[in-house]
Amino acid sequence: MNRTPWRRPSEPLDHAELAELLPAPGDPVLSHGRLTRIEEHLMYEIQQAQARGTADERRRAPSGGSVPPPERPGRVGRRAALVAAAVAVAVLAGAAGAVRLAGQESGDLAGPPKGAVPASVVQVAQGTTEGLSSTVAQISGAAVREKLPEPRPGQFIYIKSQVSWLSTSENADTGRNETYVQKLHPRQVWLSPDGRKGWLIEPGNDTTTQEGLTLDDNPDNPARPSIGAPSYDYLKTLTTDPDQLLRKIYKETAGQGNGPDQQAFTTIGDLVMEQVMPAELASALYRAAAKIPGVVVVEDTTDAVGRHGIAIARTDETSGDRTEWIFDPKTFSYLGERTVRTRDAEGIKAGTVTGHTAITQRAVVDAVKEIPGAKDNA
Repeated sequence: MNRTPWRRPSEPLDHAELAELLPAPGDPVLSHGRLTRIEEHLMYEIQQAQARGTADERRRAPSGGSVPPPERPGRVGRRAALVAAAVAVAVLAGAAGAVRLAGQESGDLAGPPKGAVPASVVQVAQGTTEGLSSTVAQISGAAVREKLPEPRPGQFIYIKSQVSWLSTSENADTGRNETYVQKLHPRQVWLSPDGRKGWLIEPGNDTTTQEGLTLDDNPDNPARPSIGAPSYDYLKTLTTDPDQLLRKIYKETAGQGNGPDQQAFTTIGDLVMEQVMPAELASALYRAAAKIPGVVVVEDTTDAVGRHGIAIARTDETSGDRTEWIFDPKTFSYLGERTVRTRDAEGIKAGTVTGHTAITQRAVVDAVKEIPGAKDNA
């Protein structure tokens, strides 16, 4: 057999030579349940690594210096859970040479999941600063009027939504990238007012099993709530002065994301999406967002379930993604969020919808995994 001319004598055999010497590999298959458990383990490891990193930063901080409080290691936010699941899929795809996933052929080891569809491409409507202040005033007023019951200790905030996110898979054999959109699927979250306990059910994207995933704090290493990982009790302590609130957000998110303005906008968007908060704070957050450079009004857009609305939006200068917070055009209540690519980049065309959500229910319930109205219907 021929050796590569430039290989040193001590170098091992290459893949082709090994294939000739060794018997054909087996064809192991991992069950769906096993894959889900691997994903959950990876999410846990990601959270623990983040917590360890923050602890190291605290130990290295000079006397009197301040380090931002860590995110709760035992609690997975909306984006964190989705990112962790994507990491799990990427890791499994990277091991495709050793493990073949159930139902997949050799040339389709890292293809899109069942039910995935091509990413939709829309016309990107022009945003404008004209009417921004009046629109935000309407939204802020609606937030004050839309008061939900304040959760008591022992109760849980319940948020139900429909979500869909764009993903890119790479074929392990050909190296070809493929962009697709997850099938629109429900997501349910329960959060205690103090942020110590919670539950997530989102099986549609294999983020969790049908039973769900705990969001409880690690009792051995509980973390303090922060602007990036808030609880209802924490939100009650925040100022409702828009200028002071925005300064706090800039300070606590310094160095994060794609620039201070974009990170401030992203942080406010995450706060209002999957949370119940004091009405006056929600109003102040919207007024604070209007003060961020680059924020515009988009007159017509749609959420994940097709509801039309008016949007407060901002384009990330680095990625080219425009995030739109969508509100009912008549009541100005919050509907959901949409993210659209505004320019061709990384193989994704301008106008591609890279994220779609719709909040369909917010409530306060007495127990984790309790569905609002279930007692009344029993």
